[in-house]
Amino acid sequence: MLARDVQDSLKRTPLHALHVSLGGKMVPFAGYEMPVQYPAGVLKEHLHTRSSAGLFDVSHMGQIALRPKSGRIEDAAKALEGLVPQDIVAIPQGRQRYAQFTNADGGILDDLMVANFGDHLFLVVNAACKAEDEAHLRTNLSDDCLIDSLSQRALIALQGPKAESVLAKLCAEAPSLRFMDAGPRKVDGIDCFVSRSGYTGEDGFEISVPAADAERLAKTLLADSDVLPIGLGARDSLRLEAGLCLYGHDIDTTTTPVEAALEWSVQKSRRTGGARAGGFPGAEKILGHFDQGATRRRVGLKAEGRAPVREGAALFADTTVSEPVGKVTSGGFGPSLNAPVAMGYVPTALSALGTTIYAEVRGQRLPLTVAAMPFVKNTYKR
Repeated sequence: MLARDVQDSLKRTPLHALHVSLGGKMVPFAGYEMPVQYPAGVLKEHLHTRSSAGLFDVSHMGQIALRPKSGRIEDAAKALEGLVPQDIVAIPQGRQRYAQFTNADGGILDDLMVANFGDHLFLVVNAACKAEDEAHLRTNLSDDCLIDSLSQRALIALQGPKAESVLAKLCAEAPSLRFMDAGPRKVDGIDCFVSRSGYTGEDGFEISVPAADAERLAKTLLADSDVLPIGLGARDSLRLEAGLCLYGHDIDTTTTPVEAALEWSVQKSRRTGGARAGGFPGAEKILGHFDQGATRRRVGLKAEGRAPVREGAALFADTTVSEPVGKVTSGGFGPSLNAPVAMGYVPTALSALGTTIYAEVRGQRLPLTVAAMPFVKNTYKR
């Protein structure tokens, strides 16, 4: 159990009582009291999500609506483009896109999802950054947009190969959605926002639901024999196998999207020569990385043995040099692979697939191989 003084300072999601009733082991996370695992344990929760369907509480994330004062959604999109390097104007109604807030040095303030709901943009931001993100939006976009913090909504994720069949019983439109479709939908008669997306590499859905209806909907989903509740532990191992970044670990204010191997998220229209090139914070540095290359890069790493290589481990070019060339930013055991996997930053010259790098673990240099990501093939329904 959490110490009383720590526990009293933590926020709780609308599903807190449900987590406790299900035997969730509660821990502090991003200012919230969250379940790290349930009695089934992290390994079973991870593998169940890969084979069936897992239900995650991600209500600690921030949900924000950007409403254009002009009534024209393209005005909100153009305004948001002043803060992110992505093409927001081109997001069709009913679709969403991955983006990053950047700073003047080209670093990443946060990563987020942006959906076009027709009359407004719907944003989902990280829990640890949501207060700063909202302030950032208010400081920079208040002339063009009304910024509405949707604090009375919960957010749950249903992930795995059986997610579609489970949700179809409650939402007839679920099977027709494709990866990154997003918009208002009825789920079990409740007015929700549903996107076909997630943070596991599996097919699945994220469902924004009014806080008052969250527990009822979660219980209905958990009543399906294909669904298990999943905690933060398995969420982390699933996203690591999927090669997905965790903000504050794999990306932060010191990393650009190019260094982080997120070039795919920056559309040609915002790059040098594009229709709306630049115009976002740090554009000179980020576009310079596109045009001339960056000196380091986030890569996938596989160990030869069974010992996990954890976050913070120093990386070396060989077994004799004393100066590290990089470090591991995420690492652990991959249950789907039955082997350890990691991500980290290395010099671009050492980032080619198959390159051998050495991690220092308990005073020993262990060989790692630069490997393609995702480590486990994604199953998005495109």
